[in-house]
Amino acid sequence: MSITLIHPAPDTGWAGQRLDGILKHALTGREVRTVRRAEELSGLENQRLILALPLGDTGVNVEYMHLLARLRKEPGLLAGCTGGLIVDGAGELYTKSAAAEGALALNLAGCALVGRPLVEGTGSLANFAVQAGNLGTSLMGAYRAAAAELVERVEGEVFLKKERPQVLVLHASSHHTSNTIALWSRVRERVEGRCDLREIGLRNGTLSDCSGCPYTMCLHFGEQGGCFYGGVMQDEVYPAVRAADALVLLCPNYNDALSANLTAFINRLTALFRQTRFYDKAVFAIVVSGYSGGDTVARQVVAAMNMNKSFYLPQNFALIETANSPGQALALPGIQGRLENFAQNILDTLCM
Repeated sequence: MSITLIHPAPDTGWAGQRLDGILKHALTGREVRTVRRAEELSGLENQRLILALPLGDTGVNVEYMHLLARLRKEPGLLAGCTGGLIVDGAGELYTKSAAAEGALALNLAGCALVGRPLVEGTGSLANFAVQAGNLGTSLMGAYRAAAAELVERVEGEVFLKKERPQVLVLHASSHHTSNTIALWSRVRERVEGRCDLREIGLRNGTLSDCSGCPYTMCLHFGEQGGCFYGGVMQDEVYPAVRAADALVLLCPNYNDALSANLTAFINRLTALFRQTRFYDKAVFAIVVSGYSGGDTVARQVVAAMNMNKSFYLPQNFALIETANSPGQALALPGIQGRLENFAQNILDTLCM
């Protein structure tokens, strides 16, 4: 299988030279089509993609901005694609934020992302210290190994469908006033005949946040299928996550961020993540903002659940809407069509 490399020209030579070496190692022996400019993005449907982004000290790549603009303008541009990202920076900042921005743009243009789709090289490569120690190699050796492993996973990714998938829905909202819940209720009507659904509410102080146990303690409890702090997370949420084929997160925009309880859920997933990866589980989201900023919250879900916690990100994973007053979301122009498309995407991703 060939790889399509989306590789905008760097603004500074140093970052581009190091990234070129990483790509040469990771892609050796493969047929590679390279896309450098925005006008070359046409005709990439159903491809396996790697976005390789070289950044300078400022975190800006001018040619990438043109690519990003086209991805955002054409929602079906990468329909059926599966991808990952390698982002290389000259400094310690901007690589992860640029990656989250790029990942959301790829996804909303129709590209699915494998679990843990990001290989990130900061200027010092200090972010590879643990991997280098585990592999018994240098920081650069760990960087090369991570890039090669990502290319292999992108190349071979097949998300398995089920006859009747199990879907876990998590929220922290009031059923009486929440626009997010109202949108999910309409999606639920469209998918419940073909999926087994379970909904868990995380409200009213039922979920304590992660308190940062030492690694060995977290690993110990994770291996036992639990967490030192127990509670609803250990007793109800962990078993539901293990059983689920997909998660749907209902995400109202609170101060341009995920709600505190959903953030606590993601943080507390760490103990379970120590035990297993979630490559074979998909994540979807419904994001509703009162005024603006839905893309900010969607990027947080991508960064936390897909990049960090390794959930598979289906194409067009999020329904992102703006509604303030209770009931307003269901009255938005064109909302029924968008709800239908979102529900059908869940079914197409999960069901045989």
